[in-house]
Amino acid sequence: MAPSIEEFRRALAKLVEAGEELGFVAVDVNAGNLHRRVGGYPGEDHRMPMCCEAMRQAATSDDVVVSEPPSGQGASLTIRYRLPRRK
Repeated sequence: MAPSIEEFRRALAKLVEAGEELGFVAVDVNAGNLHRRVGGYPGEDHRMPMCCEAMRQAATSDDVVVSEPPSGQGASLTIRYRLPRRK
């Protein structure tokens, strides 16, 4: 079964929380790696646009897009999430 946007959100939240617990000032999340962690990538039924959307929705004005493909949605999308997150 293909992952849902909520699964991407939960996996992203876990990565951010781990970074906070370790005292990091930021965590860089790559869409290809996040999708592999959730499952279904690479593959014919991947959900990369959904993965990228979850990442962009989680970003705030404090965060930085480190790299992105020309289309804006792809495995190379990398966002640096600043820590700690605003509550």
